[in-house]
Amino acid sequence: MGSIRLVPPPTEETPALHERAMDNLRYIRETMERASAFTGISGWGEVAIGCTAVVAALFAAQQTQFKHWLMIWVAEGAVALLIAGWSMDRKARSLNMPLLNGPGRKVIFSLSPPIFAGGLLTVVLYHAGLTNFIPGVWLLLYGTGVVTGGMFSVPAVPIMGLCFMSLGAASFFAPIAADWFMAAGFGGLHVIFGVLIARRYGG
Repeated sequence: MGSIRLVPPPTEETPALHERAMDNLRYIRETMERASAFTGISGWGEVAIGCTAVVAALFAAQQTQFKHWLMIWVAEGAVALLIAGWSMDRKARSLNMPLLNGPGRKVIFSLSPPIFAGGLLTVVLYHAGLTNFIPGVWLLLYGTGVVTGGMFSVPAVPIMGLCFMSLGAASFFAPIAADWFMAAGFGGLHVIFGVLIARRYGG
């Protein structure tokens, strides 16, 4: 009867198991990144946007011609866009979070269609002579974009969007100057929720 020899287990499978484990971990990490909320929205950036909007509302309220009123708010929109882009990019870099991938891209693309629709409706309402409805349309559609984009962000963002939508709807029926609604929305709501986001989600 021959002696029994112990054969050591093959070691060739170890690298393969290691590689598969790393692939699985990489897949899990990427899946979690895609599913996680986008926290790159800067609260202090929102506060800055709100402050510039209040200033714009004060200047716009003094205008007697709609063209001048519109130019002020278009300029404010451009300033707000620059502030939002710079502050979000800065915060996303500090968090090592991609701005144009995963949740960040979903936020941007969800917000863009309502903003585009608002611009188009502005032209239509202007040529139709229905300029009194433009502030309400802006507030309503901006709020819609914030709600849809906010579904991929922190909980405070869609709530802010609902507040914008409420102000927009109220402006169609309330006998109050539209500049008050613009100041309350683009100014006040940005400041209030900006502070909330900055305190709860780090800047």
